Amino acid sequence: MTDLALFDSLLAASTHPDPAFPRFHPRPAQGWINDPNGISYINGRYHVFFQYNPDSARHSQIQWGHVSSPDLVRWEEHSVALSPQAGGPDSAGCWTGVVTSDDGVPTAAYSGIKDHGGHSQVVIARGSSDLVTWKQDGHVAASMPADPLVTAVRDPFIFRFNGARYAMQGAGLSDGRAALLLYTVEDMDSWQYQGIWLTTADPVAAQHTPAEIWECPQLVQVPSGEWVMMFSLWLSGDDHEHANGVGHLIGSLTSDPATGLPVFMPSSGGKSDLGRDFYAPQIVQLSYGSADAAPGSAPAALLWGWANEGPGRDGRRGRAQEEIDDAGWSGVLTHPRVLSVVDGALAVSPAPEVEAYRGASVVTGAAGSVALPGFAEVLVRGDANSVSGAVELLLGSGTDAQVVYSGSLAAGEELRIFLDASLVEVYRAGSVATTLRAYPAPGEEWQLTLPAGATADVWELTLPA
Repeated sequence: MTDLALFDSLLAASTHPDPAFPRFHPRPAQGWINDPNGISYINGRYHVFFQYNPDSARHSQIQWGHVSSPDLVRWEEHSVALSPQAGGPDSAGCWTGVVTSDDGVPTAAYSGIKDHGGHSQVVIARGSSDLVTWKQDGHVAASMPADPLVTAVRDPFIFRFNGARYAMQGAGLSDGRAALLLYTVEDMDSWQYQGIWLTTADPVAAQHTPAEIWECPQLVQVPSGEWVMMFSLWLSGDDHEHANGVGHLIGSLTSDPATGLPVFMPSSGGKSDLGRDFYAPQIVQLSYGSADAAPGSAPAALLWGWANEGPGRDGRRGRAQEEIDDAGWSGVLTHPRVLSVVDGALAVSPAPEVEAYRGASVVTGAAGSVALPGFAEVLVRGDANSVSGAVELLLGSGTDAQVVYSGSLAAGEELRIFLDASLVEVYRAGSVATTLRAYPAPGEEWQLTLPAGATADVWELTLPA
């Protein structure tokens, strides 16, 4: 065993000099972060890795950062897990991937790029039992397929079905379609390519997940039995604006009677988050990925996403690149989110563990206009009989006020809003979340305006003792 904890991530965040720095979402104090990677629950701890450049607030020379927690509340930051190896297949970056337990050995499978602009390969690394130290020997489990139709490939994801282990990668095709590639993985060191699995030629996929490349593909089963497939929707020339956001498909997974390979049949889909600042989520299938899962336990799925900095989207005031450089950090991960399917649609809720951050009550049953602290949880309830108007979250006051969030509220409906400095997460019961970034200027305060028939309870966020 190695020394597990480097230091308490959230305790360190509480003294960060930048008032826009989140205090309740673990990340290093400096540097760039983006996609969550390698999310796993192994040997009694949750592990969240992420794309990381410790030397700059810009997207370059990507490594894997690492935080872990026994309870999704107390997070410890560790040293860099994976880093580019000179002359190796990942010399230009250790990009998106997963971590799984392979015969009891924590094993990472990630996209490695040898030369900037070159094709990615699936690179394997093995970890210690606490996932803190890693052996990178440059082993490649899968290379670019020989199929001339496949022009781009990235972001391996591992799933299990009918007792067998499979993998998929996102891809782009020469005819402009986005695609998924399927692999059988009897041996983690040697993946067997099975061909193009799904494309945007499927009418359900074309409607709900339009893209030129499906990035960061995910596939998990939810407690009600449906399978949820999720993609980050890449477009050429998008320059990290992610205009198409993240989409998902809901469907069934069955066995092909001829080959025994899994067949995914989408029946519906939609947007996986309604905010403009959300991308590249990763989902962990707890009942499959965990060495601690009880046999036959119901499938459960937890999601983390990347909330990126931006120049100001949808009329919100953002941060220019010069401001980001001066601050020395960029990007934050969302709270862990529980996925379910309700009445055929994806429902996303905060993991119940985050309620541990709920501190002193600020107000109960408030109506009209409510002042909010900069670190807050808000529960908005619509009257069971009638509600008229929209819930609005404002930053500032008077003519300078900006509307950060505006949404309707039905009779009897609930919204949960989390404010963590510059990160806003809004959860609507029975629906997907909305992830937004906004940056309070000195002296600015948050205001919540409620429609007639709505009330709000507000708590200040605090770290548990």
